[in-house]
Amino acid sequence: MRVQIGLSLGSNLGDKVSHLRRAAQLILDQKDAVLVGKSSLYETEPVDVKAEFQHMKFLNSVMVIETGLDAQHWLKTIGEVEYALGRRRDTDDRNVPRQVDVDIIFYGDQLIGSGGLVVPHPRWAERRFVVQPLAELQPDRVLPGMTETVAEVLKDLPGAGDLIQLDTEW
Repeated sequence: MRVQIGLSLGSNLGDKVSHLRRAAQLILDQKDAVLVGKSSLYETEPVDVKAEFQHMKFLNSVMVIETGLDAQHWLKTIGEVEYALGRRRDTDDRNVPRQVDVDIIFYGDQLIGSGGLVVPHPRWAERRFVVQPLAELQPDRVLPGMTETVAEVLKDLPGAGDLIQLDTEW
């Protein structure tokens, strides 16, 4: 069975555009990964980071791929992509700068809560830096467990001026 997977990509360290390009390419180099679409890049303020990193803005985007591979395969692959780009998870790196961060927003219409994976991403609807680029690609999508479309979720989110859409090709 083929499904679409929504991936959120972010970077706030080094050459952010290059990191995001490389992460997207490594994902698309995987067997059975077909690009459905990539959103624009957005410059965003950091969310849930330590005070000393508040000045380090993120670049964020969303890409949607189609695949026949299971969600656990993609969780492992994303970890490998992050590692290849310098992210180390041997310490608590949740609130520290990183070259790349990739999260699975959705995996088809499945609700998943096992094997270290929670899908849809538990905070996707609270994060404009995820919702706005996703709405750019699939405004009419309704994620599992929701009744509103992505566009409707976006309409109700505060902080419309918090994201700056960039013209940069990635």
